[in-house]
Amino acid sequence: MAQVLKAASGQQAGASAAVRDTVAAIIEDVRARGDEAVREYSQRFDSWSPASFRLSPEEIERIVSEVPEQVLDDIRFVQQQVRGFAQAQRDSMLEFEVETLPGVRLGQRHIPVAASGAYIPGGRYPLTASAHMTIVTAKVAGVPRVAACTPPTRGTVPPATIAAMALAGADEIYVLGGVQAVAAMALGTETIGRVDLLAGPGNAYVAEAKRQLYGEVGIDLFAGPTEILIIADEYADPFVVAVDLLSQAEHGPDSPAVLITTSEALGRRVIEHIEQILPGMPTRDMAEPAWRDHGEVHVVGDLDEAFTLADSYASEHVQVLTREPRLALERMRHYGALFLGEGTCVSYGDKVIGTNHVLPTRGAARYTGGLWVGKFLKTVTYQEVTDPAASARLGEVCGRAARVELFEGHARSGDVRAAKYAGAPLPWTDHRFPEPTAGRPTKA
Repeated sequence: MAQVLKAASGQQAGASAAVRDTVAAIIEDVRARGDEAVREYSQRFDSWSPASFRLSPEEIERIVSEVPEQVLDDIRFVQQQVRGFAQAQRDSMLEFEVETLPGVRLGQRHIPVAASGAYIPGGRYPLTASAHMTIVTAKVAGVPRVAACTPPTRGTVPPATIAAMALAGADEIYVLGGVQAVAAMALGTETIGRVDLLAGPGNAYVAEAKRQLYGEVGIDLFAGPTEILIIADEYADPFVVAVDLLSQAEHGPDSPAVLITTSEALGRRVIEHIEQILPGMPTRDMAEPAWRDHGEVHVVGDLDEAFTLADSYASEHVQVLTREPRLALERMRHYGALFLGEGTCVSYGDKVIGTNHVLPTRGAARYTGGLWVGKFLKTVTYQEVTDPAASARLGEVCGRAARVELFEGHARSGDVRAAKYAGAPLPWTDHRFPEPTAGRPTKA
C-alpha cells in the first residue's frame, strides 16, 4: 500500500465563470467589430496600439539584427533539433493505395491544413521555444501559411521571440497577445486572415479562448497547468529529483509536481532538498505555492506499483529516474512524454532536445498525445471503382445493407449500379432502366 509523505493541499480547477464570461465577450466583440475590437482590447490589456500589429519584413530584419549572435545560434540549434524530429515523424506517415477487389482502389493521403495560427506566450515568461514547436513543426508538415502572434513585453517588442518566429519560418508575425490575438486568428479580421488550426500554449484566458473557438477552428490541445511526475528508486540522486521537480513547479502556482518512489529515505531527502532550495529560487513566487498546494510524494512497494500509480495520473511529463528507466516503455501507457534516465530531463524537452513540448494535461494523456507534425495534416481517403463487375457486386450488397438500416436513398445508389453494370432489376420503380453499359464505369 502506498505511503504518502506529502499530499496536495489544493485542487486544479478549470476556467472560472469569470474567465469564461470574459473570454466569450471578447470573442463575440472581435467577431462583430474585427480590427476595431482587437485594437481596443490590445490597448486595454497590454497598452499596445501600434499603427500595424503585423511586423513588416524590414522591421523583422532590424529586430533580429539586434539579438545577440549567441542567442541566434542557440535558436538555430534548437530549431534544427525540432525540425529533424518533426521530419522523421513526417517520413513515418505513409500514403498508400491498395486494390481491395479487382478494380476497387482505396487510398490514403496526408494534406496539410491551408493555414495555421501559432500563439507564442509572452508576459512573465517569453516562451521562444513555443515558436519552434508551433511554427517549425507546421512548416515541416507543409503548411503554406503560418500566422504567428506574440504579445508585447512591458510595452515593447520582444526581440528574441521575434527572432525565433522569423527563423522558424512564420509567414506573418503579429505583436499581439491575449484572447484578442487568438480570436483574430480564428475568426479573421479586416487585416488578419483567418486560420484553420490554432496551436500553442497560453494563460488561462488564452486556453479558454481556444476551448470556446474549437469547432470553428481546429486546436492542438485543451491545455491546463504544466505537470511533472517523477518515478524514482533508491538509485536516484535526491538532489537531482528535487531540482527537476522545481524546474516545472516554476511554471505557475497551480503546476502539480509529483514524486512516486520505492524508497522512503529518498522521498524524505527530496523534501528536505526542496525546502532548502526554494528560499533562494528567483522564481519562488511561482514554485513555492505550486509545491505547497500541488506537490505530492508517494512511497510504493515496488516499481510495478509505481508504474500503475503513475498511469493513474496520466501526467503531462513523466521522468523516470531508476536503475532501468526503459522499463517504463514496456509498463506504462498514460503519459504526454517520457524522459528516461538522469541524462535527460523535462527541461530538455521544453527547451532544446527536439520533441514537441505542447503536451496533454489534466489526464488527457489517457486518450491523446501531444502536438506533432501529424496535427497539421489531414489524413484523408479516396475511393475509385474501375471494374463494372466489382461495382455491380458492391451495389447489390449496398442495397441490402442500406435497407437493413432503413436508408432507402443509400440503397438506391447501389441499386442503379447493380442494374447498370449487371442488369439487375430495380426494385423500386417500373421505369425501364437503360441497357447495362459495358466497360469502365463512367462519371455522369
